[in-house]
Amino acid sequence: MELLLDRQVRSINSTIGKLYVNGEFECFILEDVDRGLKSSMSLSEIEERKIFAETAIPEGRYQVVITHSNRYQKPLPLLVNVPGYTGIRIHPGNTKFNTAGCLLPGDGRSVDKVINSTVAFDRLFKKLSSALDAGEKVYITIKT
Repeated sequence: MELLLDRQVRSINSTIGKLYVNGEFECFILEDVDRGLKSSMSLSEIEERKIFAETAIPEGRYQVVITHSNRYQKPLPLLVNVPGYTGIRIHPGNTKFNTAGCLLPGDGRSVDKVINSTVAFDRLFKKLSSALDAGEKVYITIKT
């Protein structure tokens, strides 16, 4: 399964993009501020630009797995090997105060927020779970 996150709207508080699953629009995604990080940058370059819990992850391609989240006490999608980051998950939330680098799905969007996040997350989670249960690998490509 291939996910594509196309970052589109940037503000001083957040970044909102469109998430596609195998080429089909799935939902909006809210992230922290895009500071121009790329997975091809050195770790020191990423750390120079990154503001902890206020910076979107680097552009790039990452494997997605589902593991138990200690923070949320349930299984959640996890992006693997994000340079300079740990614990980057896809989970419900509506504003930058819910993200800390994670990807927040929503069925609608407004200024610096996504709407109906739990509904969008549940739908996406079912698709990811089904693909992984069927033995597929899941990847997400993040681009600006």
